[in-house]
Amino acid sequence: MFKKIITSYKKFLASMSTDIAIDLGTANTLVYVRGRGIVLFEPTIVAINRKTGQLVAVGKDAKLMHGRTPQHIEVIRPLVEGVISDFEITEQMIAYFISKVRKETRMLIPPRVLCGVPSGVTNVEMRAVRDAIRNAGAREVFLIEEPVAAAIGAKLPVHEARGNMVVDIGGGTTDIAVISSNGIVHSCNIRVAGDHLNQSIINYVRDQFKVLVGEKTAEDVKLALANIHENPEQRETTVRGRDMVTGLPREVLLTSHDVRDAIESHVHTIAETTRGVLEKTPPEIISDIMQRGIFLSGGGALIAGIAPLLEAALGVPVIVVTDPLRAVIRGNGMVLEDLDFYAELLVEKEGELSNS
Repeated sequence: MFKKIITSYKKFLASMSTDIAIDLGTANTLVYVRGRGIVLFEPTIVAINRKTGQLVAVGKDAKLMHGRTPQHIEVIRPLVEGVISDFEITEQMIAYFISKVRKETRMLIPPRVLCGVPSGVTNVEMRAVRDAIRNAGAREVFLIEEPVAAAIGAKLPVHEARGNMVVDIGGGTTDIAVISSNGIVHSCNIRVAGDHLNQSIINYVRDQFKVLVGEKTAEDVKLALANIHENPEQRETTVRGRDMVTGLPREVLLTSHDVRDAIESHVHTIAETTRGVLEKTPPEIISDIMQRGIFLSGGGALIAGIAPLLEAALGVPVIVVTDPLRAVIRGNGMVLEDLDFYAELLVEKEGELSNS
């Protein structure tokens, strides 16, 4: 009887609130509202006043402040390599995003929240994500592994006994997973992704031109010039930084060849790790993957030439999914719309996780 009352109460709350899904990425956070689609796409970055401990700005507004603040205001990214590095600030950031969505959708009752986590994260890391979302105002929290969500977002047949392989190149991590029959057969998560490409560009400009540039400049260069074709189309852009010798401002001209030289080693690392996952995959599933291909998602999938490079290195067709930046949140949204159907693909729920 008591269980029936609890179930009825949960159904009543579900009917009165709107569920939301969050793609809590190292670089960007996206929010999906059930029945409405993606309603928020903001950088995962906050500006905090260290004197008062209060948030000054979140998302796009905070990103504009990066490198342009007085000493008492610090602009930070609370997630590093896919994992929460500052729990309190992450909690405040999520609370801000949830509050913003609730106001826009006129949501009266705290929502249920589905959130993606990198594959292979520890119970402690999962608990940190769950607790941060719960403390930020969620009524109930569900977690799903990001490559699984990306596969669903790419409309791959994850329920069938057929091999599906996804390489999700995000901001902090690259998730590589083989999925079949509602589960991950084998996966690997490496700390090589978009942020590391940015740092490689910073290092390259410092070493080759003796000029220091900031993270935002490096990201802009990556977006404008990143191309790892063997003979990339010749493009160029001017970057501004501080001369390491004179300490004065200086401009340098970067080409697509420079950026290729800066980031190529990281892309080869992703290729070698993908090869390692394939080597540990059962032969029957390998056959499916050879026939259907490997699917690329995440912002890194937008780098020109990355699919042909991986295809040449692995001998398997490589396909970039439609709108790879939103593949995970699309998958999260599809799961959110039918939680019962996708229940087997969720990782531990709150009660199970808290007892682990």
